[in-house]
This record gives sequence, C-alpha cells and structure tokens, in this order.
Amino acid sequence: MFKKYKSLCLKGLLVLFCLKSGAQSPVRTIGNVKKVDIAGQQIKITAENAYAEITVYSPTITRVRIDKQPLGPDFSYAVIANPLPTKIKTNQSAQSLVVATDSLQVEITKTPFSIRFLTIDGQVINEDERGLTTSWVGDAVTSYKTMQEGERFIGLGEKVGNLDRRNEGYTNWNSDKFGYATNVDPLYATIPFYIGIHHQLNYGIFFDNTWQSDFNFGASNNRFSSFGARNGEMNYYFIYHQTLAGIISSYTSLTGRMPLPPKWSLGYQQNRYSYYPDVEVMRVAQTLREKKIPSDGITLDIHYMDSYKLFTWNKERFPNPKQLSSKLADMGYKLTVIVDPGIKVEDGYAAYESGKQSDIFIKYPDGKYYTGQVWPGWCHFPDFTGTKGRQWWKTQIKGYTDAGVNGIWNDMNEIATWGQKMPDNVLFNMEGHPASHLQAHNIYGLQMTRASYEGARENMNKRPFLLTRAAYAGSQRYTAIWTGDNRAEDDHMLLGVRLLNSLGVSGMPFAGMDIGGFTGNPTVGLYTRWMQVGAFIPYYRNHTQVNTKSAEPWAFGEEALEITRNYINLRYRLFPYLYSNMAAASRTGVPVMRTLAIDNTFDPSVYDTRFQNQFEFGNAFMIAPFESTKEFGQVYFPAGKWYSLYTDKVFNGKQEQILPLSFKTLPVFVKGSSIIPMQSLTQSTVEKPADTLYLHVYRGDQPNTFVYYEDDGESFDYEKGGYYQRSITYDPAKKQLQLDKVTGSYSSNFRYVSLLLHGFEDMDKISVNGKGIQLQKQSYSFLSPISRFDPQGAYFEPDRCAIQQATFENGNQLINVDL
Repeated sequence: MFKKYKSLCLKGLLVLFCLKSGAQSPVRTIGNVKKVDIAGQQIKITAENAYAEITVYSPTITRVRIDKQPLGPDFSYAVIANPLPTKIKTNQSAQSLVVATDSLQVEITKTPFSIRFLTIDGQVINEDERGLTTSWVGDAVTSYKTMQEGERFIGLGEKVGNLDRRNEGYTNWNSDKFGYATNVDPLYATIPFYIGIHHQLNYGIFFDNTWQSDFNFGASNNRFSSFGARNGEMNYYFIYHQTLAGIISSYTSLTGRMPLPPKWSLGYQQNRYSYYPDVEVMRVAQTLREKKIPSDGITLDIHYMDSYKLFTWNKERFPNPKQLSSKLADMGYKLTVIVDPGIKVEDGYAAYESGKQSDIFIKYPDGKYYTGQVWPGWCHFPDFTGTKGRQWWKTQIKGYTDAGVNGIWNDMNEIATWGQKMPDNVLFNMEGHPASHLQAHNIYGLQMTRASYEGARENMNKRPFLLTRAAYAGSQRYTAIWTGDNRAEDDHMLLGVRLLNSLGVSGMPFAGMDIGGFTGNPTVGLYTRWMQVGAFIPYYRNHTQVNTKSAEPWAFGEEALEITRNYINLRYRLFPYLYSNMAAASRTGVPVMRTLAIDNTFDPSVYDTRFQNQFEFGNAFMIAPFESTKEFGQVYFPAGKWYSLYTDKVFNGKQEQILPLSFKTLPVFVKGSSIIPMQSLTQSTVEKPADTLYLHVYRGDQPNTFVYYEDDGESFDYEKGGYYQRSITYDPAKKQLQLDKVTGSYSSNFRYVSLLLHGFEDMDKISVNGKGIQLQKQSYSFLSPISRFDPQGAYFEPDRCAIQQATFENGNQLINVDL
C-alpha cells in the first residue's frame, strides 16, 4: 500500500515539475507578443505560440483572428462586408498597443497577449480573462472573457432556455430533433452571435467558425464566459454600439439583411403533413374562402412526390400541378412545396441520372458518393458548397417554378439522415478548398437555401418565398426560418416565442413556428391561444403532423373558429403596419417581432422569467402570451404609457399588473405616442383594400416617428425606386402630426387618410395644412363580437374604444396636422 502511495506522489511531483519547468502543457497559450506590424487599419502580431490579426472594420466593429500558424487568406459564407475606411489612432509602448476609433478603443497587452475593448472614456466593455485569454487544447480553440458583475447574455439564434442565457452553455451543431423537449440543445440552426449587457453598456460578438462550436456563459464556473470551436481559427467580430438595436444593425451590416419578401408570404399560411390529393388541397382552399378566413398560402409536404423522390409529382395525387397552382392563384393563393436534399439512388430517375452526369454529389475521400437514408430510401446529396452543385440545383428548381410554385420550403438540410451520424470523412468542395463534413456541416443548410433562392429568383423573375429548417449566420439573405418539429404543448408555445425573439436578435427577422404544435393534438384552448399569438408572428403558419387531428381553424368548434378568425382578420387589417415594419427590417436588420430587451435593455424586469415571454410587434404593440390554462396573468409594463388595445385603458410604465385572462382575447397593449396604419379587411393580399388608410395615433409624452412603406408586393422594382415611403411623426410638445413628403415612384393604394385618435377626448377638431376639420366621436372595436352560441349563457358586448376621427385626402406633399 505504501509503495502505491509513494508512486502516486512521485507522479504528482513529476507533473508539477513539468509544468513549472516549461515542459509542454496539454493547453497551448498564445504567449508573449514578439512582433507588431501596423498597416493601415490592420495590425499583425507574432507571439511566442501563435499569430494574430486585428482589423478595424468600421468605427464600431473590430475583427480578431488568431491561429497557431501564420494567417493566410480566409473565406466566409456569412460575412459579405468589407472593412470601411476608418480613421484610427495607435499608441504603442513596450507593454501594450492601443488602437482607437471615434467610438471604441482596443487595448492589446503584450506580456502575455490579451485584448480589452473599452469605450472612448475608458470603461471596460469586454476583456479577455487574464491568465486564460485564448488557448488550444489539441485542435480546439477557445477564447475566455471576464464575466462582468451582473452581466447578461442574449442571442445565439435558435436556442432553448431563458432570454438571459447566463449560467448556461450551448453547442452549435445543426441537428434534426423531432418533437424536441423544451431543454434540448442543439437544434436545427447555428447562429454564433450573442450580445453581452452590463453596467449600461452592450456589445456583440460574432464568432465566424463553421466547425462545431461551444458557448459558455458561466455554466459550471464562476469566472468567465467563453466561446470556441473544435477546429479552425479563433475568428470573431467585436461590435460596440450604445443601443442594442444598433448592435443588431451592425451585425447584419456584416452578414447581410433579409430581402423584402413577397407580400403574400406574410399572410396566413395553411399547412399540413400532408394535404393530398389535389382535390383535398382545393377543398381546404375553398373552405377557407367559404368561412371567410383570410389566407394567402397552402403548402404541400412530401406526399406530393412520387415515392418521396425530389423534383417529381405523384401522378395519381397530382396529375396536373400547373393546373392546380393556376386554380389556387385564381382564388388568391400561392403554392409552396417542400424540398429535401436527398436524391434517391435509382437508375432511370431523372434527378439521380442528371446529378451523376454533372458529378455534383458529396463524396468519400476515395471518390465514391456518400449514401445515406432519408424518406425515399438510400440517397446521394448535392454539394451546395461548390458552384457546380448550386448551378445544377437551380436548373432543377425551374421545374417547380414552371409548375406555378411560388415558395420553396427547404427541409432536412442539417443534413438529416436516419441514424443522424453522417461520417466525418465525407468531403465538400467549399469553393475549391475541399473540407470535411466536420467543417461543412453547419453551413449546408445556408448553401442549400442560397441555391434555392437564386434558382427561384432567376426562374420566377419576382420575389420568391424561401423557408428553411437549418441555417448558419447570413441565412437571412435568402430565407425565412421556422423552429422545426415542435409539440402541441403550452410550454412549446411559449418556448417558440423566445426562440423567435432570439432569432430576431440574431439577424433573422422573418421567422415562425408551427402554430398549434407539429406533434400531438392541442386542446381547444391551446390551439386558440396559439393562433392568437400567431397573428403577431412574422411567418404565420399553421402546421400539424400526419396522423394527428385536423388543425384548420374550423376543426376546433364554432367558437374557436370565430376567435381565431378575429385575429387573422386583425392581422390582415394591420398589413400596412406589418409590411412597413418588414421593409424597415430589410433596411436595418432590426426585427418586427422583438424581445422587450431591444427597447428596454437595462431594465432588469424584462429578463425576469415571469415576463421574458412578452414581446413587441414593431415598436407600437406589446404582446403578453400566457398558457391556455391560466385564468390570471402577471404583466410587466416597461417605461412609458400603455393602452389596452381593446378598451384604451391606460397603464403606467415601470409596474406589474395582475390581469384576468379571457379565452376570447390575447393580452395586447399599445405604447403611448404610437402610430399604427391599418386598412380595410381583405381575404388575401391579392385583393385590394378600400381606398382609405386608417391611421391610429395614441396620445403620449414622447415624440415618435413611423416610416410608412408601400410597393407592389411582388417585384424587385423597389430596388430601383419603385416604392412609396413617407415618415409620419407625432410630436406631443408641438401638438402636431406630420406626414412628410413622399419618396419613391410608386403610387399609394390609398386616396384618403382617416385619422383615429386614442386618448384625445378633450379635442373636438384638428387642422390639416391650416384647414379646420371637425372630429367625430366614435366607438371603435378592433375585434368582431363572438356569436352567442349558448342562448342561456352569459353574453358580453365586445370591448370598444372611444376615439375621435377625421378624414382628409392623402396627397404626396407634406401634410401638417395640428392636434
């Protein structure tokens, strides 16, 4: 026994001696800086054990690259921006180097190498954890950051958990997670971008590395936050801005922004796994119209194909796809079809033969094509990381567009295969720089949607709608995203809200979830509540699995149908507001559906788990979703003045309220000073609204500007000035509403403006460009009354607002309204 103890002691002393004597450690650090070269906006550093490159991308963005070997040319699928000319100052001594713009200081300590980011007046925004900084364990590289007192972390895209991610850890490896639990990580998408918040400061870090990556925000340690990858460079962009919205805009200036989607894709979408045959599709479309449920899209899942083979149609179920799409178009519907990447290995199958001839499939190192199982059986998979593969895919997409398809739904693109264990040694082209599956996995979905978008855009000559399950940073340039195979459960509805808010923070504003839940069967209450919430989600899609109960709005009874239709109606009346906000998102990257943290970043209550599911819809609405089983709900009102949407009851900000919950209404509030343009109800976006734009203005204490936007909703003419845009400003101090002169060459759909004033009970008239107009007192309701289904039951009149209303002509010149 003594000999064994003595042996262990000697081994321990030997390890201690090796570490002290400088023998090689399993952890490789950067070491001390040996050489610094400054050339314009770029600083190259040679250290004892590594090489670094610091590039000033703009006054607010700095890029950091670090590797064990000299840094050569690099490539990114995510970043499309080049550095902007930026004036910098450098100050170097034996101990440090400071690089400063007019917004940010970067301080590099030399012994050993370490980075700090500071404000111009010297406040620490973010800094390497001293003693750890950046290091390697084998090929895995990690940067360690000091966790500031009270620091919060949000973002990372499609990640479960709380809004504030502190004390949690996450992995990025796009994964097929059917019916996932609410605590499962990873899911389908990789967006390695997060925002840190502390001491009235906020910053963003985008870690652009496509290998499997890991983020730690204090999970299992109380010292640091960290981010790293299993291989590749330490390559990140540090973003500083005074506002969280500014950080999102800066991040999307790097990775690109959403193109303006076709207007129809923002309408209600009716989906199922699956609608077939074609007569069933027409039955659903006709029933939607008969029951006056506004809607714009119907989606076909995998059963439209011949034996699930891509780019085919089942001739028994869909004998004439072009005729079907044409009939749907006559009714105001657009058709979306699902596409998976797997091409079945079957002699004589056109896509298989063409793919082999063009040699576009991913391969093993010995040149044989990789084969994996998915819906059709054993399949090969196109290599979207090379020009040849994308070009082949684009020619295949033409078959769909020729058949009148308007939307391409990209699924199973993680890549998902039965077994979920694609071999590591499968090779991808990576633009002529072959890479293994380990490096290419997380960007496969991005590149598939790129090929689909480019193919659809070229062949349709108008805006296509793209949807994806898997994604990487930058996917917003091509596609909307949905949160995969969720469950028909209350906690999934609320998790979905947080997932969409996080995707919005992470640069993907066009996002949705399967309303009602994909797996399982929702209760009447859950379905109704979820459909109400869905009316305030960018991509409004109802979808359920095969062998579940029907989930169309009429499938849950007459009362649920009327309640559901009420909120779909409200969404369609809100189209001028929604479309203007989507246009703003395409310009700035700031999402329409947004966590309260964007506008109330330093208010601790918005991170409280009781209130973290509340979200804004644009900057006017606040939505407070609750479980369908709750009879009362606790709502937090951030700073400002808030109105109940339904009654105009006023709630003061910075307080909590316990409110009764109703099956018939979703808690929705409007911020004081809001400007909300609305239109008459239509049954689809194809149908033109009446010629009056209804402009709701809520009395408040702060000035507010809304940028109103119109275009034709389908072409790319807006890229060449074919739009109608004007700023509308409410200034309570001046008691004035100003509609600026119109820009753009598009003519508005609205000849008149009807002004609806909320909270202005003391007024009896306004003047428009100096001409007095009498206000009319009105009783106004945003919802229609629910029918009295039970003659013996209680009946309540619908909630109404007392408003003041006046109408005037909608000219293109400046319009001043004195209130």
